[in-house]
Amino acid sequence: MAVTYPEELDRSVRLRDGTLVRVRPIRADDREIEQEFVRNLSAESKYFRFMSALGELPEAMLTRFTRIDYDREMALIALVCENGREVEIGVARYVIDGTASGCEFALVIADAWQHRGLGMILMLDLIATARQHGLTSMQGLVLATNTAMLGLVHALGFAIRPDAEDAHVRYVTKHFAPDTPDSQPAASAAANVN
Repeated sequence: MAVTYPEELDRSVRLRDGTLVRVRPIRADDREIEQEFVRNLSAESKYFRFMSALGELPEAMLTRFTRIDYDREMALIALVCENGREVEIGVARYVIDGTASGCEFALVIADAWQHRGLGMILMLDLIATARQHGLTSMQGLVLATNTAMLGLVHALGFAIRPDAEDAHVRYVTKHFAPDTPDSQPAASAAANVN
């Protein structure tokens, strides 16, 4: 596992309503805030993200989500300060797939923070990070009833098609060129959303 934490991806952004949010890669010591984040999601948000009824993350999944190899995967979390401590309000992650040039992504935003531009910020940062790591495509599965997510990926230029094995699922894909030395960095790409 890579041990170098990608500090260059740690930054602050303002949402459309002016709220200051910190976006940074997840760390192994984020277990408690990650578990609290998932535990506090509505049943619908949990189902949209995990496609199953899940109360909280099982121990093995919690470890897998917080102890990541930054060379093969990325998880960007969004945090706000509440009562003197950081609270996770969103996470976007990818894992490199078997092709080594593509990755699978997932995104979930805390219910109270949805429809405020945070999903777009996290996804733009995630795509920029994937490109910087030489990846050329991103794909995922989205429930057909998750219209907000389908709208977001459509706005980001993902192709959307029915999944061949399940009519209740949409397969979404986006192809992009890897970053070149003069490409726009992740931080400024997401800043242009507001």
